[in-house]
Amino acid sequence: MWCSTVGCIVSLVLSILATPLAAEAQGARTSSQIGWLSLSYANAPRTQYAKEVFRQGLREHGWMEGQNVTIEYRSAEGRAERLADLAAELVRLPVDVLVGTGETTTRALRHATSTIPIVMAVSSAPVETGLVASLARPGGNITGLSIQAAEMGGKRLALLKEAVPQAARVAVLWNAAYPGKNLELQNTQAAGQALGVTLHAVAVRGPDDFDPAFAAIAKARPDALLTFSDALTLSHQRRIVDFAARHRLPLVSEIKEFAEAGGLMTYGASLPALFRRAAYYVDRILKGTKPADLPVERPTKFELVINLKTAKVLGLTIPATLLLQADEVIQ
Repeated sequence: MWCSTVGCIVSLVLSILATPLAAEAQGARTSSQIGWLSLSYANAPRTQYAKEVFRQGLREHGWMEGQNVTIEYRSAEGRAERLADLAAELVRLPVDVLVGTGETTTRALRHATSTIPIVMAVSSAPVETGLVASLARPGGNITGLSIQAAEMGGKRLALLKEAVPQAARVAVLWNAAYPGKNLELQNTQAAGQALGVTLHAVAVRGPDDFDPAFAAIAKARPDALLTFSDALTLSHQRRIVDFAARHRLPLVSEIKEFAEAGGLMTYGASLPALFRRAAYYVDRILKGTKPADLPVERPTKFELVINLKTAKVLGLTIPATLLLQADEVIQ
């Protein structure tokens, strides 16, 4: 009887000691985990800003990093060939939901898993490139946001023509390796025909292609330069802006940073708004909604930024009607 009593006491003590550990383990299991994949450089200001805006969006829905959610960040540091391995690494962790910060990263995640939900924070042409079946009914494990890049290419050319009416020949610098950009080029070419503008498209596929591309553009002697935005062109933004400045070319792009760096004008979806909205999709999925039941959204906020300082250097007078449309004018 005595041994049985001692055994009971020991079992009781061990049970009490194990209770906090069990509770702690249970808490760890209930903490959600998000995988974040980016092609851009991890320490780039725009990458850090995108992460912070996304975290702000999560907090608005009650998700606190380090408390009830963990975010595993992976960056390919500008090397697209690393994306497949990084995507596979995130899938193995495992995570509850994945976030792709662009078309290329989302495609890498899709190849890595067909079951873990994937949220596209930024996507140029998700239907046309086969990432989703349709915007209303994405199907599969992918949903998120589209920036309507193909549709906006023509709009940017029209804005360029309004700012520089004499522009008859426009060079287009674009990444031919980026999914969906060919559609943006086609849309821009159609707009060029309607506007009476001759386009000279010059493609890049990697960092080593920029110098030959710049030489081809300079030889064509265009009146202006239009560049499509993606991780590659953003990574070489400074080179593009400097080239345009040396050759006195009005530069129009999609991402606000190009105007801030010295380009003439940018027009496109607000990236902060997109990354904040991506947090909404993550919240819905973590609470049980299937990606297939979440329609892909189009942007609701667009930004027109005009660098008036650059316009003055180029000897351009921006029409007052265009300045009134601007969300920001850089003096």
